[in-house]
Amino acid sequence: MIAAESLWREYRRSRDEKLKHELVLAHLSLVKYLAGRLAIKLPPYISQEDLESYGVFGLLEAVEKYNPDLGASFKAYAYSRVRGAMIDEIRRLNWIPRTMWQKIQQLNITREKLQKELGDQVTDDTLAAAMGIKVSELHKLAGQANLLAVSSLDETVPVACGEKVHLGDIIADPLSPDPLDIIEGDEGRRMLAQAIEELPQKDLTVLSLYYQEGLTLKEIGKVLEVSESRVCQIHTRALKRLRDKLEQVETTVKCKPVKQRN
Repeated sequence: MIAAESLWREYRRSRDEKLKHELVLAHLSLVKYLAGRLAIKLPPYISQEDLESYGVFGLLEAVEKYNPDLGASFKAYAYSRVRGAMIDEIRRLNWIPRTMWQKIQQLNITREKLQKELGDQVTDDTLAAAMGIKVSELHKLAGQANLLAVSSLDETVPVACGEKVHLGDIIADPLSPDPLDIIEGDEGRRMLAQAIEELPQKDLTVLSLYYQEGLTLKEIGKVLEVSESRVCQIHTRALKRLRDKLEQVETTVKCKPVKQRN
């Protein structure tokens, strides 16, 4: 205890960063403890790790402002600071009213209970009856719950042929020229035609059979006497080559100097 008081007084005197780091590390368990307790009622878009990050900021502030001469223990002083930092951040991120959040929690709890009792096939009528609300109210509440579903742009999603891409890569950039607008120009059409001509013959065949003849990948595989997965690889490779060429066109459009009107 004496050693701890001596450490605090030395930090108050010197404000040495090494001592501050040592004090923070010594009390990280308090952050984890509080995060674990608050995590029980967290909104789905905030993880316990997020809470711990917010709590560390509160702990840093507590270390900087704590005065051992006032008689209170640091643990008691830091408890309110760390917990307050976590709750403030939860409130800042939680954009729905408290009453709505409570209803959504009730919906999730009721659904889980019914699924355990009746299996996965829980109808809207059964769920609404269990909650004592109308089916229309249930649909409205479910819609509000869906608004809380937050996805990471780094999350991968499946596209054609089972290929997976990052969600951020398929979101349209409002500041970027529309590819259709680009290829509508004479230069764009010329470069696209040139890009198609430069594709290997097998790539051209796959694109032609798929987009012009309307064959499935499995049917194209039978025509070319290769597996469906191989056709998928060729199709993906061909689209990537064309996409790269269109990006070159887009860069050319962006960098092209604007003609000054007289």
